Amino acid sequence: MNALVDSSPYVQRRERLFAAIGDDIAIIPTAPEVLRNRDTGYLYRHDSYFYYLTGFVEPESVLVLVGGNERKAILFCREKNLEREIWDGYRYGPDAAREIFRFDEALPIEKLKEELPKLMADRSAVHTPVGMGAAWDAEIAAAINAVRNMSRTGVSAPNSVIDVRATLDDMRLIKDRHEIDLMRRAAVISSLAHTRAMNTARPGQYEYQVEAELSHEFIRHGARTPAYNHIVASGPNACVLHYNDSNRKMQDGDLLLIDAGCEYEGYASDITRTFPVNGKFTGPQRDVYQAVLDAQLACMDVLKPGQPFNKYHDVAIEVLSQRMLDLGLLKGTLDQVIEEKTYMKFYMHRAGHWIGMDVHDAGDYRKKGVWQTLQPGMAITNEPGLYIRPDKDVPEHFWNIGIRIEDDVLITATGNENMTITTPKTVAEVEAACGR
Repeated sequence: MNALVDSSPYVQRRERLFAAIGDDIAIIPTAPEVLRNRDTGYLYRHDSYFYYLTGFVEPESVLVLVGGNERKAILFCREKNLEREIWDGYRYGPDAAREIFRFDEALPIEKLKEELPKLMADRSAVHTPVGMGAAWDAEIAAAINAVRNMSRTGVSAPNSVIDVRATLDDMRLIKDRHEIDLMRRAAVISSLAHTRAMNTARPGQYEYQVEAELSHEFIRHGARTPAYNHIVASGPNACVLHYNDSNRKMQDGDLLLIDAGCEYEGYASDITRTFPVNGKFTGPQRDVYQAVLDAQLACMDVLKPGQPFNKYHDVAIEVLSQRMLDLGLLKGTLDQVIEEKTYMKFYMHRAGHWIGMDVHDAGDYRKKGVWQTLQPGMAITNEPGLYIRPDKDVPEHFWNIGIRIEDDVLITATGNENMTITTPKTVAEVEAACGR
C-alpha cells in the first residue's frame, strides 16, 4: 500500500486524453495476470498505457474516460477483500483507489459488463486498445452490441472503434518531469550495477554469476525487476545480439558484453558496456572498442532538437565504416562501403530506439514516411556496436570481438543529457573499474 501517491501527473495525462477524445469514450484495461506453470503466476506487471494514465498497479482494472458534458474518469478495480489479502497482499478497493488516485468514480470490476453499455450509449466512437487481445476485443464488441439492443429506448451505439494507442503514443513520446525523474533514477541504479559487474567479474566465473551481481544491485536499490532479459555475453557470445543463456565459463582474454537495465517505478533503463574479463584490453580489442566509442560519441553530438531521428544512425554508419576500413576489416572506399552496405557484416542493427516505460518505448519513428524530428523531452538510446565472427577474410586477432556501448539520452532544449553518464565508458575508465 502507498497512501503517499502523487497522483498529479496521472490526472494531467488524463486531462490531455479527455481533450483528444472530445465527446467520445476511452476504455483502457490493464494487463491480465498470466500463469507461469500450472497454478503459479508470473510476477505481475501492469499494462504501460493503463499505468501511464492511472499510476494504479493492481490487476483486474479498467479505466474509463467519459467525454463531453458528463466528463468523468472512472476506475473499475477489485473490491476490498480481507480474506484474499491474507494470501495475496493489500488491495486498495474502489473507495481508497478513488480518493488516492483522484478518480471521479471507482466501481468493482464485476460491474464493468453491466456499466459499459450505459456509458457507451450515444457516443460516436470508442477509443480503446484494438487488438490488445481477443478477449478484450470481444468484451468491447459485446458492450457495443448491448447498446444496439437498447436502440428502442432511443439511444444510439458507437459507430466506430479507434485505437487509443495512437494518441497515447504521441503523448508518451515527450516525457514529463515526473517521468524524467524516474528514468534518471533507473539510470543511476543500472549504472551502479554495471560498475559492480566490472569490479567483480573474473576469468573462471560463469556468466550467470555476473548476472547475479546485476540483479543484486538492482534489487538492493529498489528496482526489483529488469526492464528486459539480461544479456551477459562473454567471448564468442558477445557476437550474438540477443544472447540470453548466461551459462558459459569465462576465459582469460575474453571480452564480456553486458546489456542490462532495471525497471524502476514502471520506467526502464538500458545500458550496454563491454569490458575485458581480466581487466586489460588486448591491442585488437582496444582498437575495436575505440572505434565503437568514437562512433557513439559522434552520435551523441547530433542528438539534439531539430535533428531527424535517423541522423545519428547515419553518423554511426559513417564512423564505423571508416574505422572498419582503417582496421582492415573491410575493403574499398567509404562511399562504396556505405552504398553497398558491406558494413552490415559487422554492424547490423540500428543506432538506438525510444526508451521510457517500455525499454523499446511507444512512439512512431516516422510519420508518413518522414523521420520524426527530435524534440526536448524525447528519450532515446545511443548504441552502436561491432560484432566480428570468425571468418577466413577477417584477421584472426579480431575473431570473437563483440562490442556495444549504449547510453540513455534525454533530448533537452539545448542539446542532450546523458542519463547514464556515470557508467565507466572510456578505455581508461573501464580498466580502472575492473580494478585488476
